[in-house]
Amino acid sequence: MTQSSDLLESTIGVATDSPLARLRALRGDIVRHTQGSYNVLLCPADPGGLSLSERTMIALRTAELSGHAALAAHYHDLVAERGHPPPGTRLETILAHVILVTKHPRSAASSDIAALQGVGLSPRDIVALTQIVAFISYQVRTTVALGLLAQEMLP
Repeated sequence: MTQSSDLLESTIGVATDSPLARLRALRGDIVRHTQGSYNVLLCPADPGGLSLSERTMIALRTAELSGHAALAAHYHDLVAERGHPPPGTRLETILAHVILVTKHPRSAASSDIAALQGVGLSPRDIVALTQIVAFISYQVRTTVALGLLAQEMLP
């Protein structure tokens, strides 16, 4: 599954003919690459050892920890669509790492990477996990900024 529309604009409710949509169209490469990153990280053809349901749960938890209700709702719906990953030590370790790198990134240590490896994540999977957290953090910041711009552009 690939998200083909512009998730950020739909998240903040930007009308296709609005001044903000026209402004964003001037930077189509940014819009395209942002959506492309979503597709690659959350809908890859080959998810490796980090399943699509785990990837979506990582995104959901990151959006929740960031306090972004609209993105959390999107990822909650995607988790419901894909199914929850199996509960257990693996998921607990992954989500503990999400909390760590979202809330206390300076506290991350090599032992945290070892814990992820201990539950079966390869280096590729660990990089993907970290990229998803970073990408959702980017989505949060971008939607907040776009929402503020939309308010400024109201007639």
